Amino acid sequence: MSHYMYEFLGLMAVFSIMIVSPGADFAIVVRQSIVHGRRSAIMTSFGIGASLLFHISYTILGLGLLVSKSLFLFGMLKWAGAAYLFYLGVKALRAPGMEAPAIVAGEKDKNISDWRCFLMGFVTNALNPKPVLFFLSLFSALVSHETPALVQATYGLFMAIALIAWFVAVSTFFTMQSVRDRFVSWGRWFNRVTGLVFIGLGIKLATQQAS
Repeated sequence: MSHYMYEFLGLMAVFSIMIVSPGADFAIVVRQSIVHGRRSAIMTSFGIGASLLFHISYTILGLGLLVSKSLFLFGMLKWAGAAYLFYLGVKALRAPGMEAPAIVAGEKDKNISDWRCFLMGFVTNALNPKPVLFFLSLFSALVSHETPALVQATYGLFMAIALIAWFVAVSTFFTMQSVRDRFVSWGRWFNRVTGLVFIGLGIKLATQQAS
């Protein structure tokens, strides 16, 4: 049991550094927080967490190795992810200026459904090949091949919970009235900046190479 605990603590130590690093997931949660409010951002966070379980599941099954070694599969995933980020970027650039509707603490934005927010978080994370390489290298380095799949799945479940908790905290912070009002006051500039961020992340993803 102590062996599994050491494995788990090692995974969580590395993973905790990874989740606070800004990327596409962080950008989409921040945008959802400012544009659609806390509830939408939290549902997006749950979508990201579900996608993480998806990545971990096929890593445990050995499919992650297949994707990382296949230039065709890796390329398909990479370009699909880049295209989706470009789509989000262009959509943000074309969005009108924002007003400050009262959709902060748990109130529902009628313009976007919970399912759509969940799916947005899931797709943003699922189409990024970076987690494929990350979890493959992380599990290969820190998890013994003798560790049962059920134990590895338990590791993944706690990692997903930690990820969701982090983005719920991000959602809560960026939907605090004073913080959100500051971003909303930027109007179209917020949409332009976030649009360029998504496009930049898409370009970065498109130029990423399988190792």
